[in-house]
Amino acid sequence: MKKIVVMGSTGSIGTQTLEIVRDHRNELEVKALTANSSVDLIVKQALEFRPKMVAMNDEAAAEAVSAKLKGENIKVLSGMDGLIAAASMEDADIVVTAMVGMIGIRPTIAAIKAGHDIALANKETLVCAGHIIMPLIKECGVKLYPVDSEHSAIFQSLNGENHADVERIILTASGGPFRTKTAEELENVTAADALKHPNWDMGAKITIDSATLVNKGLEVMEACHLFGVGVDDIEVVVHPQSIIHSAVQYRDGAIIAQMGSPDMKLPIQYALFYPDRPYLNTKRVDFFKLRSMTFEAPDPDRFLGFKYALEAARAGGIMPTVFNAANEKAVALFLKGRIKFTDIAGLIKQVMDASKRIENPTVDEILAAEKAAGDIIAGLMDK
Repeated sequence: MKKIVVMGSTGSIGTQTLEIVRDHRNELEVKALTANSSVDLIVKQALEFRPKMVAMNDEAAAEAVSAKLKGENIKVLSGMDGLIAAASMEDADIVVTAMVGMIGIRPTIAAIKAGHDIALANKETLVCAGHIIMPLIKECGVKLYPVDSEHSAIFQSLNGENHADVERIILTASGGPFRTKTAEELENVTAADALKHPNWDMGAKITIDSATLVNKGLEVMEACHLFGVGVDDIEVVVHPQSIIHSAVQYRDGAIIAQMGSPDMKLPIQYALFYPDRPYLNTKRVDFFKLRSMTFEAPDPDRFLGFKYALEAARAGGIMPTVFNAANEKAVALFLKGRIKFTDIAGLIKQVMDASKRIENPTVDEILAAEKAAGDIIAGLMDK
């Protein structure tokens, strides 16, 4: 029986993780659940999976959860201290870090120090703190399994191979819903348009990031830390069918790719059961119906967020944090209808230009840079 903690259990990855637990109740046991403020859903999850602990980042939400779970012998905690307690609880084997945002960094560090393996679905952990996380993983002797479909695909394509023989990593992108739109057409797209992803079922923020191709830039940053490669060792390829999830090319010219239908349950389950592959009830690829797969180069002139992401990745230090924080704030403004789709990249660039560079930032400096980016955007919006 593998004992798991699900951080961010009410989000897209968290709920799909619990669907996998339902299918493997004799092999997986939930020991803790955490969320930000989704009271009703986490109460429902807690009553079904009976964890020892529930932690809510929002204190008012924690009080509401505690009232609803009164008499259920489930400990309810709140705030960052509660999240850290859940991540580092003694009775756990693996922590699924599915929280959205930099709130995931400290709990992930706590989980690693507690000796727990990590199923990583929180981008900010590596984008902003990869220089801290990867050495800590090695120091503590724990395993890190990527849950992002592309990084899971790369992880699988590297399995059993000599990493010194890698020539390049091929990171695939669907291209999002606006792949064929002109720069002029992008000026008028709405949040509702951007949330209609052609292939994947994801949360709102990640879906917008896919539409801007910012998501792919963030994945480049993650891949650098995960696989010990440079930005220029990664080639991003737009593959609209989303069947090849990513690939690795070796120095003899061979390319090993991981393929499958677009379903996030596959990389989640792979991380939970590695190296085993239990049955998964997901749509199988039918090559006769598929008939063909196509590939294109990304267009950084239309999707400037992708261009600025690569600039941030090359700059390193604090700049990936600045980029990520600026994007997070800009996406929130877009979803609220306060800015246009094309303004997202413009705001990111202005924040990057206004930010000081810091090499090898500490966690405190990372969190301070996040706040500073938000302050810069607030100032720009007040003008």
